[in-house]
Order: sequence, then structure tokens, then C-alpha cells
Amino acid sequence: GSSNIHVVPHHDGWGVRREGASRVSSIHDTQSDAARVARQTAIREGGETFIHRPTGEIRDRSSYGNDPCPPRG
Repeated sequence: GSSNIHVVPHHDGWGVRREGASRVSSIHDTQSDAARVARQTAIREGGETFIHRPTGEIRDRSSYGNDPCPPRG
């Protein structure tokens, strides 16, 4: 299975959804909260996070687990 985690717009907030899952695993008030949870999960599982814009397009992606020295930012 894939360890990629997506931060997606969800009703009035933001959802964290595992790639391939039919529903979000958690819902957050802000994109930054959702992104933080997604990042922790992706780091733990060696996957990538994909941050989506409110329109649904991908704004940014980050991978963990492959690069021993990920860029900070």
C-alpha cells in the first residue's frame, strides 16, 4: 500500500487522507494543522505529503524517508 498522505479541502476545514482511502482520517480547522498531522504520519511511514489548494490542485509536495537530510522550510 501507499504511504502518501494528502491534505485536502473538507467542508469548512481540511482533511488528512491516506492515498487510496475513501475517507479522510482526520479533520482540522486550518490547513497548517492538517499539514502538520500529515507530515508526522508521512515521516513515520516514509511516505510523501501532498498539500492541495482549496481548489483541489496540488500546491506542494514533500517526501520523507528517502532523503537523509530533508531541506528545512
